Amino acid sequence: MFNEEFFVALGFAIFIALLGYLGVHRKINAALDRRGDRIKGELAEAERLRAEAEALLASYEKRRAEAVAEAEAVVAQARAEAELLAREAHERIAEFIQRRTKQAEEKIASAEAQATTQVRAAAAEAATKAAAVVLKDKAQGPFGEELISKSISDLKTLFH
Repeated sequence: MFNEEFFVALGFAIFIALLGYLGVHRKINAALDRRGDRIKGELAEAERLRAEAEALLASYEKRRAEAVAEAEAVVAQARAEAELLAREAHERIAEFIQRRTKQAEEKIASAEAQATTQVRAAAAEAATKAAAVVLKDKAQGPFGEELISKSISDLKTLFH
């Protein structure tokens, strides 16, 4: 009847009774309650931080959206300005080409006029010399000399 199992059971019962008498169960309960309260506080703090983080995230998302919109507006404005500058440059180049073409045409016309004048002068000179040679052979004497001089002066005035 009093074997070792009995003594183990009796020792266990005395141990439990001693724990109950000393109020260990209340201390364990109080410690568990404190720990539960601390966990509830941490959960409340975590929830508050989560709400704060969500608000901050929403704020940053709004700022990012505003920054993207602003960047798109800047890019659009830059494109518009670039197109305007390109159009202006194209117009200036077209005007420059027109001016250069007109100057080239004027130079060509001037060169043609000068060449025509030089050709006429050379033709008049050649005609004068040819007439002088022909008339010298045909007209002799004072009358011939007078005729030649008059013809040469008439030719010069005629071709100039």
